[in-house]
Amino acid sequence: MTAAVAKRRLSRLILPLACLGLAGCAPLYGPLSTFILDSDFARDAFFLFKYTFIWDIIILLTVLVPLVLALFVLTPKKSSGSEHEAEEHERSTRWLEAAWTITPALILISMAVPSIRMTFQYQPKEAPAGALRVRVIGHQWWWEFQYPEFHLTTADELHIPAGRVVYFDLESADVLHGFWAPELGGKRDTIPGHVNHLTFTPDKPGEYFGECTQFCGLSHANMRFRIFVDTPEKFAAWVKQQQAAPAAGQGSNPKIEAGAAVFAAAPCVACHTVEGVSKGYIGPNLTHIGSHQTLAGSILPNTPENMAKWIHNPDALKPGAQMPALGLSPEETSDLVAYLESLK
Repeated sequence: MTAAVAKRRLSRLILPLACLGLAGCAPLYGPLSTFILDSDFARDAFFLFKYTFIWDIIILLTVLVPLVLALFVLTPKKSSGSEHEAEEHERSTRWLEAAWTITPALILISMAVPSIRMTFQYQPKEAPAGALRVRVIGHQWWWEFQYPEFHLTTADELHIPAGRVVYFDLESADVLHGFWAPELGGKRDTIPGHVNHLTFTPDKPGEYFGECTQFCGLSHANMRFRIFVDTPEKFAAWVKQQQAAPAAGQGSNPKIEAGAAVFAAAPCVACHTVEGVSKGYIGPNLTHIGSHQTLAGSILPNTPENMAKWIHNPDALKPGAQMPALGLSPEETSDLVAYLESLK
């Protein structure tokens, strides 16, 4: 085989691999990047990824280099086929057989040990001392967040303090979902009839995007959430604000009063909770919906225009939405929007 032929064959092998690698290229630091490491879990998971990746490269080269040499460079010797040569060959290769059995086993053990240790470290069955406990419930297609310590319930927007351990109890109300905020750590599934756990400590204040990672139905792609990591002082203020009664319904605005009447007369009260007004158990808690930054599973900015569109036809914005169109007149919709936006 000439050198030119060998080079051509090698290029045919490298070119498809290079194209495959380029196909996976994407910005490293987008809003759902796993290369932004803002919690202890995220850093340890990234270290484990690099550690495993290095071993993967070593294994790839160990297999690929001899393969390429055998295909394009080395030529096997002709054997006379004598019984003596066969016995010598068998004895000389026994150490190789032992090596390629023992070495992979040791490599797998070296990767399994840190993986198992991380699993137990960040998925403990009991909450660490001083941790903030949050119950996460996945619904089609939104997220419910409950704070047992403060007797609070929110939807799609999770507030946690920087520098404090957060312990999540993860559940599902219907089908399999996946809770994942890439910049703060690895994901955990929410499974019907089973409680999973996750814990991490966020490093610094910021806003982080999360999403469902298990296909769960028609609007799986629209099942998003936000995590707001606050300073301890800002988090305490947020808790106090959430524990207070909503500001609406004080007689200061006739349009808000009219919207409150629409809310009470519409099917809203059967599905949604507004503290002091209704006690629904199907849809998101709306007690302080006016202070939320997003709507509809965190897919829309919380503006009066988007609120009106959502009330008018939820299915047009979120296919398969469990919320029905209410059939309100434009004036009733406007009043209801004014009422909901006032719930702060």
